Amino acid sequence: MLSLLTGAELSAAEVARELGITQANASYHLRLLRTAGLLEEAGREKVNGGTAKRYRALWDRQQPRDPDHADADAEAEIRAMFEVGASRLGQRRWGTPGHYTDAALWVEPEVWDQVLERLTEASRLMHESARPPRTEGTLRANLSVFAFRLEEDR
Repeated sequence: MLSLLTGAELSAAEVARELGITQANASYHLRLLRTAGLLEEAGREKVNGGTAKRYRALWDRQQPRDPDHADADAEAEIRAMFEVGASRLGQRRWGTPGHYTDAALWVEPEVWDQVLERLTEASRLMHESARPPRTEGTLRANLSVFAFRLEEDR
């Protein structure tokens, strides 16, 4: 849902159609995401005599973390990203360019800072360039990034 709502402002009905779920299920999860501060209401529109809310993702807004749960929250987010990434691998368009890497290395602090800066810029570029699903002239792409300092070997 968050990916959909990064490139477009959508109603619960539109999210439901795009994801193949019920509108009630979409509405429920949209409310949860909004309560968590990950979405905002982007407007309202008249639909069949009623009013439909439109939502957009707040992908660039860092949510304050409860210091007592920050590590557990970050770990839960990373584990969720691993699960989603594994399911997206099945959707990969084989034979097209991509980039994969895994590196647990010792580097200078300045190099680490540069890596984080470049990864942040790549993420920002993807998010800022997001368009509504199936927009002419676009392609569906995935960027999943895991970068963190490791404990030193003992």
